[in-house]
Amino acid sequence: MTQPPPPPNQPPQQPGFGPPRDSSQQPPTPPGGQPPAGPGFDKAPQPGYGYPQAPQAPQAPQAPQTPPPAAPPAAPQGPGYGYPQQPPTPAAGYGYPGQQPGPYGQPQQAYGQPQQPYGQPQQPYGQPGYGYPQPPTMPMSPQPGQPGGGRKFNAQAAIIVSAVVAIALIVGGGVWYASSSGKDDKETTADGDTGGKDAKNGGGGAGGTSSEAKEKAPADTASKVLFQVPAPKVPKDSTTISTSGSWLTDTVYAKSGIAEVVGYDRAKGTEKWTIDLPGPVCEATGHVTEDNKTAIIYKPAMPTEADPQRCTQVALIDLEAGKEVWSKTAKSGTMPIGFNNVTLSGGTVAAGSTSGGAAWEVASGKQLWAPKTSDACYDSGYGGGEKLVAVRKCGTYEQRQLHIQTIDPKSGKVITEYKMDEGIEYAGIVSTNPLVVAADVGDTAGDGSGISDFFSIDNKTGKLRTRISAPGEEFAARCDIITRIEKCSGLAVGNDRLYIPTEEHEGAGEYSQTNEIVAFDLSTGKQTGQRADAGDGYQLTPLRMDGGNVLAYKRPPYDKGGQIVSIDGGSFKQTTLLENPATEAVRDVETRMLPDYAEILFSQGGLYMSGVYASDFASSDKEYLVIAFGTG
Repeated sequence: MTQPPPPPNQPPQQPGFGPPRDSSQQPPTPPGGQPPAGPGFDKAPQPGYGYPQAPQAPQAPQAPQTPPPAAPPAAPQGPGYGYPQQPPTPAAGYGYPGQQPGPYGQPQQAYGQPQQPYGQPQQPYGQPGYGYPQPPTMPMSPQPGQPGGGRKFNAQAAIIVSAVVAIALIVGGGVWYASSSGKDDKETTADGDTGGKDAKNGGGGAGGTSSEAKEKAPADTASKVLFQVPAPKVPKDSTTISTSGSWLTDTVYAKSGIAEVVGYDRAKGTEKWTIDLPGPVCEATGHVTEDNKTAIIYKPAMPTEADPQRCTQVALIDLEAGKEVWSKTAKSGTMPIGFNNVTLSGGTVAAGSTSGGAAWEVASGKQLWAPKTSDACYDSGYGGGEKLVAVRKCGTYEQRQLHIQTIDPKSGKVITEYKMDEGIEYAGIVSTNPLVVAADVGDTAGDGSGISDFFSIDNKTGKLRTRISAPGEEFAARCDIITRIEKCSGLAVGNDRLYIPTEEHEGAGEYSQTNEIVAFDLSTGKQTGQRADAGDGYQLTPLRMDGGNVLAYKRPPYDKGGQIVSIDGGSFKQTTLLENPATEAVRDVETRMLPDYAEILFSQGGLYMSGVYASDFASSDKEYLVIAFGTG
């Protein structure tokens, strides 16, 4: 949709936040050629391992210092978050040049295209992080109070967004701490799913069954900066490295770094443990077991231009003990499989790719099953949590059909199956219980979000309950449905409802923008009439369910701090749980880690925002991998 000019005295716009490409991957060419470079990127991208390198890191926005100008400023320049990308051509395993699937919202094929049986080759994972390989240049990033968030992301855009934050998060190497007292420390230190465990983890899934809400409003909702982790420096042979993956336990905040996962004290930021890895983390699941174990995919060595490496290693890590419990590989023929996605459900870790997949027992690491592969079908990926669901592709590219299969985690046996109409090339799993799938039917979304419609499916019978139309120009959410099947964001599922934000639109104030969160009934497909207003200048984005309530992040206007709110699932009344400092130094960091292109976890009064890429591009400002806030 057309974006209005920014409000007077808006901080200078930064170049688009999109994930820089992993040096070992090649991006697909977006339809219509490459998008123009965003403002501030005056250097032509240089190839790295076959992928264009990310531009220089953007400058942090500056708070207005003078009264508003008499005339309104010019409308934002540059495209939206990204341009649509073409679907990647299936290739062997993750990390092979030319195998990059597009980010969120890549064109999907029409309903019901045949899905292939388990274990068939899947399309290689695009770059880790919120989006996959992006074009050489990045479009402008959204500024608080300005339009641009939500679904108007292209497939590449989503990717892009992930990265620049990534870009914006790189450079330094230790942890900066905020002191525990004093207003100056509190306000200026930034200068220097439901499904059991997922709710506790602060993320890991959009859907699940309802339970009692755990997040309560503190006596004082004003937050302070708990700690910051400077962005790491990438190896000299790399331009960008994935840092995908972040988790919360009762005591630990864990985050992927460069070839490592580090556990921090969630209140102080002191390092509690480090798991060293031979190569970068390619992908991670947000699901966590009851005893705080989770799964990741990583490369067996650091990528180089000569050898970009593939993501062949699947590991179970213990987030409390800070150790790798086991690491496994699987083969397709004689070749190790380069995995695209990983998830966890029912005591099973499942990983898939275009060249095959496998499942292992959490407790022992024993391989349980592998999906069947053939020339006709393959598993595109898996969604975990309360159920294990596969998106299986069957048929040729021109005549694809997707099979949405609920499977037994222990045996891989198909329990129920829903066949989508032919013509839908990709689908993303929003929730496994209740089962909700997103797709871009006929490539009609038009915004790179990957979503034009949602499908509510009965996973006990395999029958379609209802189909919900969600036009891209009206609703803001996205799914990276090319290879990261489970990476749907900006929405939540609970109370047998789908909660989704609307696109930004004009607010009451001059040049201000706002939006709402609305609810759809998963049995009828109709809106319930419930609506939560963001408020003038703010934008609401669902993060996850908290029992029957929706937890959401409120992106602030340029002169405010962000908020976490709890939206009552019945009355839709909003309760503020946390509000960040409005100082310029803090806002400069927070606005680089908005929901569209960063990982955001919240639980027990703690908000943790982190980037999903590290880059070698220098910046005059300090860049951060993590910023953590807390109340009390």
